[in-house]
Amino acid sequence: MNSLAPHLRRAFAITALIAAPMLPTAASAATPSAATQARGVLRTSSAHSVDETVSRIKTAVEAKGIRFFTAIDHQQLGASANLPIRKSVLVMFGNPPLGVQFIQANPYAGLDWPVRMLVREGADGRTEIAWTDFAAIGQRYGITGKDAQLKMASEVAATVADEAGR
Repeated sequence: MNSLAPHLRRAFAITALIAAPMLPTAASAATPSAATQARGVLRTSSAHSVDETVSRIKTAVEAKGIRFFTAIDHQQLGASANLPIRKSVLVMFGNPPLGVQFIQANPYAGLDWPVRMLVREGADGRTEIAWTDFAAIGQRYGITGKDAQLKMASEVAATVADEAGR
């Protein structure tokens, strides 16, 4: 058994290195980046608290004439089930003349419409904004012929996140 111990330690060390999440860098905080834990998810940091960031998203959305639908407080829902989690709020907004085109292309796109942004507190206490990349949404639902609309939705989401986070 002792002869196996060094091999097991090495195997565990290699596994830990492979499985360890990538730490965000200063560069990734300034620009949206793909989340390491979720395929097709973009994220950026916010200089504000979760609540302030949610308020700033609502302000940015409404200033663009986009409809703000709701904000769902995950932490509050967790507390009601006696399951504590860090502050996390799901924000939903959208522009029906744009988003409904995705649902027309594939009714299941309604699972990702309206736009959802997750504003959450990380383990380090910093606030992060995350949302699904519209290119990934287009691929997921096989949406074709809507490249300009997907690009526009991507640009609007990135702008909203940027305005809310600075």
